[in-house]
Amino acid sequence: MRNVIAVITALLVVTIGLGAPAMAADPAYKVLVFSKTAGFRHDAIPAGVTALRELAAENGFTVDATEDAAVFGTADLAGYRAVVFLLTSGDVLNTAQRTAFESYIAGGGGYVGVHSAADTEYDWAFYGGLVGAYFSSHPAIQRATVRVEDRTHPSTAHLPATWVRTDELYDYRTNPRSAVHVLATLDESTYSGGSMGADHPIAWCRPYRGGRAWYTGLGHTIESYTEPDFRAHLYGGLRYAAGLAPTPSPTVFPGNAPLSAGRPVTDR
Repeated sequence: MRNVIAVITALLVVTIGLGAPAMAADPAYKVLVFSKTAGFRHDAIPAGVTALRELAAENGFTVDATEDAAVFGTADLAGYRAVVFLLTSGDVLNTAQRTAFESYIAGGGGYVGVHSAADTEYDWAFYGGLVGAYFSSHPAIQRATVRVEDRTHPSTAHLPATWVRTDELYDYRTNPRSAVHVLATLDESTYSGGSMGADHPIAWCRPYRGGRAWYTGLGHTIESYTEPDFRAHLYGGLRYAAGLAPTPSPTVFPGNAPLSAGRPVTDR
């Protein structure tokens, strides 16, 4: 009997020691971080670039950061698995650069939009579909509750169901829900000045014309980029856009309507 118990114990030790199969590391890849501004300029841009470089060092990918739109050529873009529009604003690409970026997305490229990426390229319909919704307005920076809808997506799986944080909280011209998979919403009852009502998406993703797009409306403040939860949110979105995470089915909410017909104010 003692021999039987010893054998069983040994097997348990081996099984526990082996554990579940380790997840394969992501393949090496490159990301372009683009932070050109032609409108309002966020003072958090350097912090955002630093955070993405640190995430790259921690997770085995490479970041090239630039504000030179000349990199938006077909040959240059082909080297990147995803392009991050980090706190961009205004019209930042010319016609040829727009065409090259459309081809990049059509070929399976990834897009990550952060905060004022929604305050960018208002007159480019392709980009409007890519980002999901354009900026309309925002109240003062304040504390609010983010309600996480998708607890499995890599950009939100680490978050609690209610994520309380301080940021600048965007309202959008349209509710994007009918065209995207909503990851998180703002609870307007927890802060002052929201104008979208009970359904206020703040982070979402979608496949788009051959590629993938992920957007978060958070990330205005410098402090955001040192917050572990926000950094993990950003990294998970980047992995999705880079094609390293599955695409969820879109969530559909009928009755979306324009919230603002005018162009945005200058202060973001």
